[in-house]
Amino acid sequence: MVVKHKKLAFTLVELLTVLVIITMLVALLIPALVVVRNMAKETQQKAQLTTIEMGLTAFKNDYGDYPPSDWQGNPLRTDYSGPQMLAEALVGWDLLGFHPKSAWRADGKDKDGGNDAYLGATTGTPTEREENLRQRVGPYLELATTNAFRLEQLFNDTKGLAGDTFVLCDVFAVRRITLPAGNIVKAGTPILYYKANPAWKNIEDGEYNKRIYNVYDNSELINLKSVTVDGKPGKEHPLGEVIENLYDFDDKGGIRDRKVEAMPWPHRPDSYILISAGVDGLYGTSDDICNF
Repeated sequence: MVVKHKKLAFTLVELLTVLVIITMLVALLIPALVVVRNMAKETQQKAQLTTIEMGLTAFKNDYGDYPPSDWQGNPLRTDYSGPQMLAEALVGWDLLGFHPKSAWRADGKDKDGGNDAYLGATTGTPTEREENLRQRVGPYLELATTNAFRLEQLFNDTKGLAGDTFVLCDVFAVRRITLPAGNIVKAGTPILYYKANPAWKNIEDGEYNKRIYNVYDNSELINLKSVTVDGKPGKEHPLGEVIENLYDFDDKGGIRDRKVEAMPWPHRPDSYILISAGVDGLYGTSDDICNF
């Protein structure tokens, strides 16, 4: 007796039903995966800020104070700002460590305009170059994980800022960078750095340079609107609008500590604040990650 086996197959309706279910599951899963990925990046970013804080603590232990973030009292010198000074303190102007004779200049020279600071590592006799490197301290951060990039690698036009100086970028890789060796890496957005001025006890009254935090310490970098992200035109940072209005920096800039009710008071008034632009790459939005 011959037994005939019935062929098993899905009908068209069944196949369409399965496809619809799979599509719905994917539509539900993708947003969840994006949220998980962003949460992981935020955790990584907080860890990076903690590492930077440890480096700044070590710097203060060595030199008695945190690195500056202003233009050293010279309003005409707008080529060197908070993020660049942060990078110099922690990894050095040339990534070879901090030099005690630094004058916090974009050209790497000492306060007298000589070559005794960073330029001594590439000029002079072999003995002089060796002596220059011997005087260096640090780097206070591991270069392999510090995300240090030159401004000219991040921005099409650095305007008044010195393009050949380094900044520390956050972990949200939004830009493709081609290194001198030819390999392509991804870079985040520069981390903003504001050093507190404990001599002044206000954040909303008086002149901008007589506040605990000087709004202009990072303004030149924030206002680089010509930056492109993977070939697409960049967007204007909301924090830039706050800087233009000046007196909104304490509130809309997010530095005001709402736990203090007696008077407007900032976070961390005795040290410094760090600001990452977050996943959207824009300063002054709700996804910013700070050390407060």
